[in-house]
Amino acid sequence: MALESIRFSPVILAGGSGTRFWPRSRRARAKQVLALDGDDTMIQQTLTRLLPVAKAEDVWVVTNHWLDKTISQQMPTIPPDHIISEPCARNTAPACGLTAFLLEKTDPDAVIGIFPSDHVVSNIERFAEVIRAGVRLAAAGEYIVVLGVPPTRIETGYGYIEQGVFLSEECKDAVPVRRVRRFREKPDYTTAERFINAGNYAWNGGIFLWSARTLANAIREHAPDMAPHLEAIAAAHGTPEFEKVFAEEYPKCENISVDYAVLEPRSAKGENRSNIFCLPADFGWNDLGSWASLHEHLGASGDENVIDGGTSGIAAIQSKGNYVYAPGKLVALLGVSGLVVVETDDALLITTRERSQDVSKIVRMVHNELKREDLI
Repeated sequence: MALESIRFSPVILAGGSGTRFWPRSRRARAKQVLALDGDDTMIQQTLTRLLPVAKAEDVWVVTNHWLDKTISQQMPTIPPDHIISEPCARNTAPACGLTAFLLEKTDPDAVIGIFPSDHVVSNIERFAEVIRAGVRLAAAGEYIVVLGVPPTRIETGYGYIEQGVFLSEECKDAVPVRRVRRFREKPDYTTAERFINAGNYAWNGGIFLWSARTLANAIREHAPDMAPHLEAIAAAHGTPEFEKVFAEEYPKCENISVDYAVLEPRSAKGENRSNIFCLPADFGWNDLGSWASLHEHLGASGDENVIDGGTSGIAAIQSKGNYVYAPGKLVALLGVSGLVVVETDDALLITTRERSQDVSKIVRMVHNELKREDLI
């Protein structure tokens, strides 16, 4: 099928509570609306790399009331009614499913692409090439297309995709396509090492493509309790009753990821019956999930110091592998290694790169014990 004849509607998932990059990120300025990597924010970068393969008027954003106004300001080319603010957080299955039911009403053959708003991609041209191939495949039938990131290290923080046979020998060329055997949850270190050594596992980067009809039917089959609520919301879209119906029905949806709700039960049908295919996300993908990953992404080796945020200078003696964000300050490091230091007007974080994945625990303490709503 010619790409020009396919309506492609990317859906950018932009919820989140702003905990991973605290204290820079907060509920009302989660990392996707921050410029962590260059001048543009994470969500602006996401849109920029999608525009070569999609029209801005076909893009949807699912977010929350803390971020919707900021996102509207940062993305003025997106139609206002395509920025959907969830009345409550319900994970990725309801968010993905809602857009499928909305589009199924008017264009069931439209291909939906699911894209997290906080990833970085270094090779934009390759990204577009892979997405185009995925859109064509998703439009060709009741197919689910997932993108698998070629693993570069033993990693316990990601889910894995076990890949099966190539769809055809020809597919080994520009954008190879492989059948999916099953999805594997975040493994322990020994299991992750076995996956890497096996050679047919990829990281699950959370990028999926499917037609609106395919996803809506998959929700009906694998999450039947959720389907009626999404049907009701979609039926009300564009009417004066929409906000009321949305607020009443959406909280009734199960709080579950699309991986658990759809992909895993569909893959249980077997490699040759599930119609799930994997394309390589070999375009320099990175999930900025912590201050440590940002340190790595900014080109630092384990021993290099990264001084971010427009500091006025650095003095470092016998110090290595630190990440410091302190706008307008002279940063002095003496005899310290592997630290993360982040200063804002109202908070100061000091941790290690190894513990930076646990920053959310501090945010919970600030909320639950210190009762400082102004800091979250």
